[in-house]
Amino acid sequence: MIDDVQFLEYVIKALVNRPEDVKIKRTVDEMGVLMTLDVNPEDMGKVIGRSGNTAKAIRILLRVVGMKNNARINLKINEPVMGYARRISDTPAASKDLDEALDDLNLE
Repeated sequence: MIDDVQFLEYVIKALVNRPEDVKIKRTVDEMGVLMTLDVNPEDMGKVIGRSGNTAKAIRILLRVVGMKNNARINLKINEPVMGYARRISDTPAASKDLDEALDDLNLE
């Protein structure tokens, strides 16, 4: 029998630069198995891939593992809050107030 958590952990840790930050939570309910994945914000692009293709492939592989174990497995990839907040605050517009932003538009 293939352990779905070990499988996902192996695949994700092979993709990322910071494998020590990989966290997987597994919950089971009437809908099946939900695996929730947390990774370092810098590794999100590697896990999701271009147009989400890597994440889709990982989900397909997990479904195959689930079929072998008679379970429906779904994967949720948590977006790192700090990574998103840092990207917003790094933009110059985020540091301006409304009046400065309107002045930049030169609507006169």
